[in-house]
Amino acid sequence: MLLILDLQEGLYSIARDWDATLFKQSMIAHSSLATVFDMPVVMTTSAQSGPNGPLPQEILDLYPTAPLIQRQGEVDAWDNADFRAAIRAANRTQIIVAGIVTDVCTAFLARSLRAEGYSVWANIEASGTTTREIRDIANDQMMRAGVNVVSLFAIVCDLMRDWRNTPGAAELLPWLDRFLPAYGMVARAHRAAIDNGTVIPGEAVLPS
Repeated sequence: MLLILDLQEGLYSIARDWDATLFKQSMIAHSSLATVFDMPVVMTTSAQSGPNGPLPQEILDLYPTAPLIQRQGEVDAWDNADFRAAIRAANRTQIIVAGIVTDVCTAFLARSLRAEGYSVWANIEASGTTTREIRDIANDQMMRAGVNVVSLFAIVCDLMRDWRNTPGAAELLPWLDRFLPAYGMVARAHRAAIDNGTVIPGEAVLPS
């Protein structure tokens, strides 16, 4: 299942360990995973009526009927009874999560989920905090607790398993072209080579 944890507009500015443009894209990419893969979604916010603010509308629009647990004070989302009930109601044992800030929102919940016996995958690219040093310490703490700290592409490939699956190449390549353009351009370059159909001097002798 997918957790969208405290990726709130008011917290966004303190996620300074990533380029701001890249981090916003990573937040939306993480949040959109369940639009490609069939899995339940739970969203939660911390002190939404205060300075932390709401989730971005782009995220809310993805899942208009998914549970949105607005915590009033609990720092660790697991301490909120409504959130625990929503997680248990999803009836899944493997959880993908990202949040702001990495060292508190993501790490506290990830460790709590591990203590409850869940398998947890923390999306390193969609979790943000104040400095790279703090991020590295938080990720190390999570890994020591048995959390899988992984990239967005690793999550996508682990969910897909085989490009021939459904969802597979047909569904994932357009998604990757939008959210992971480095791989999207691989597909574009291959398409261009096939469409052009011309091998230039020197290419034919390159090792395959």
